Amino acid sequence: MSQTAQELNPAARATELRHAIEQANYNYYVLDQPTIADAEYDRLLRELRTLEDLYPELATEESPTQRVSGEVQQGFRAVRHPRPMLSLGNAFNFEELDAWYRRVRNIVPNATLRYVVEPKIDGLAIALTYENGRFVRGATRGNGIEGEDVTVNLRTIRDIPDQLSGVEIPSIVEVRGEIYMSIEGFERLNQQRAEDGEALFANPRNSAAGSLRQLDPGVTARRPLRLWAYQIGYCEGVDIQTQWRMLELLRQWGFPVNPAALFMEDLDAVKAYLTTIQERREQLDYEIDGAVVKINSIDVQEELGSVGREPRWAIAYKFPPREATTRLEDIQVNVGRTGVVTPFAVLEPVNIGGTVVRLATLHNAEDIHRKDIRVGDRVIVRRAGDVIPQVVKPIIEERAGNEPVYQMPDSCPVCGTRLFQAEGEVAWRCPNNACPARIHRWIEHFASEPAMDIRGLGEAVVRQLLDQGLIRNPADLYRLTSADLMSLPGFQEKSAENLVTAIAASKNQSLPHVIFSLGIRYVGDQTADLLAQAFGDLDRIAAAGQSDLEAVPGIGPKTAQSVVEWMTQDENREFLSDLRAGGVTWRQEQSEKEAGPLHGISILITGRLESLTRSRAEDRLRELGAHIASGVTKSLNYLVVGEDPGSKLEKAQKLGTPLRNEAWLQHVLIEGEIVE
Repeated sequence: MSQTAQELNPAARATELRHAIEQANYNYYVLDQPTIADAEYDRLLRELRTLEDLYPELATEESPTQRVSGEVQQGFRAVRHPRPMLSLGNAFNFEELDAWYRRVRNIVPNATLRYVVEPKIDGLAIALTYENGRFVRGATRGNGIEGEDVTVNLRTIRDIPDQLSGVEIPSIVEVRGEIYMSIEGFERLNQQRAEDGEALFANPRNSAAGSLRQLDPGVTARRPLRLWAYQIGYCEGVDIQTQWRMLELLRQWGFPVNPAALFMEDLDAVKAYLTTIQERREQLDYEIDGAVVKINSIDVQEELGSVGREPRWAIAYKFPPREATTRLEDIQVNVGRTGVVTPFAVLEPVNIGGTVVRLATLHNAEDIHRKDIRVGDRVIVRRAGDVIPQVVKPIIEERAGNEPVYQMPDSCPVCGTRLFQAEGEVAWRCPNNACPARIHRWIEHFASEPAMDIRGLGEAVVRQLLDQGLIRNPADLYRLTSADLMSLPGFQEKSAENLVTAIAASKNQSLPHVIFSLGIRYVGDQTADLLAQAFGDLDRIAAAGQSDLEAVPGIGPKTAQSVVEWMTQDENREFLSDLRAGGVTWRQEQSEKEAGPLHGISILITGRLESLTRSRAEDRLRELGAHIASGVTKSLNYLVVGEDPGSKLEKAQKLGTPLRNEAWLQHVLIEGEIVE
């Protein structure tokens, strides 16, 4: 939209804004295919609201500022909500939060105000109806008055109880919450879709919405959907006086309630919470786009009521956006350690959430073609936490018409070898094992923390070593001397000695780390641990046949074949021989038959540890004979909870799993015994 409110008369500008917002709403809520970034949508809505405040005659009941977005999708039965599911007003800074507080005080000047604050989950709002404690119906928010009946699909989500537990079960209750997908689950789903040649989801919210609104509930059942419950929309048979009591009842009835939801005595405490949760946003295993502040007293809520589509008693405090629009200036490619050639976007620099983004991933050529991304397009770019920014989609409406369709290069941009695409795969590969780019990435992988953990051997140093001909592969690292390193720019005697010491220390890494460091396709850190436990020695793995490998629980045919192919290549056998000659050992892991002090104990760590890395703690636990679980199950003996633990904590609490802190873990690691 090139014209501004000053260039158009107010009525014409309001019409233009309404049309743009309605189209964006339809694309986002109905099609699950957003066409503009969240920040741009918020800007349009705020401009329209400002116009309607200045010119009240423009504020009609049909305006998007006065009603909830979305409509019932074709193929689903409409469900009428007992009370409207409203949208929230937004505050983007503390000044706007203070303005909301003043508006509340103008209406209830003498009320005692307390607050409940909780993360604002970026998912799909749903309403769950229970009669005499039994789940009978579930619906999406829809337009706020009517939603889509997705009961059958919701029954496939394990977080949603079929029967309410505890006491004080109401005769009828409508529970409201947010269906979401964890970041880990979203990335796993997109990885599988990429391997299957399917279109990738734009973000966790988009994937959760698309997964729930399926006509085939079997599709929903296969998606990693979760629930956070946060509100009771309608209730008969139980008197609820406060928002905090509402959350306590939801927990009692068996719903997952976000542990980050807190009760606050005053607005200063609310602001401190908002600052803290925004700082920790990147550490959560689910997407949030802000936090919701609610008045605690239900009586005060009812006295405040709502205006238009928004309740006066609650407000959404929005964090800086994770999406923005910018120009795609070029598409280039990277070559990874396994030879996969991955395209990436060169962008006109854009600020997303306080970080200037110039590069973003494009996944693969098929995804570029599915999304029809072209050089010269304006595109939506998304950044989330430590995840590499990605191009979500082009804004086709803004094309000039002369943007070229993208074509992958025929040959490797580094070594010139002709690229190939294996049957059934979407990835293009450079088959040259001696490709300098592949070797560079392999050495970086080899030195990383989950592998050999060589401190100080980063990308820049690897590049220097390769450029100066000091190394050709990771085994050559063990021949380096301080004198070699001091010949490189930036190295002094102390820094050279430190790196030589770190390389020497890596010679005694545990077998799972050594296996993972090899960079075998499909062998991640969990698979490396399975192989180490099953064979106990790298030589035995090298001698194993495919059937031997497939006999290991958790190792499939594709992984087994990849291991066999890697181990039988002459150059790889020579590499292993060079590693051994360099002093690298792959000591035998303790088998389950050898009873260490923690034999038979299953432990899982979630969240960030302050005193050591998770991988080092897990290595020590394995040495003591403990089993490191891959997830929270009924058989888990202990869940160690660090900072910002994520969804595993909620599941463990539901199962009654014993929870332990980092101090307990430190004692176990040092003393080698369990302390109750």
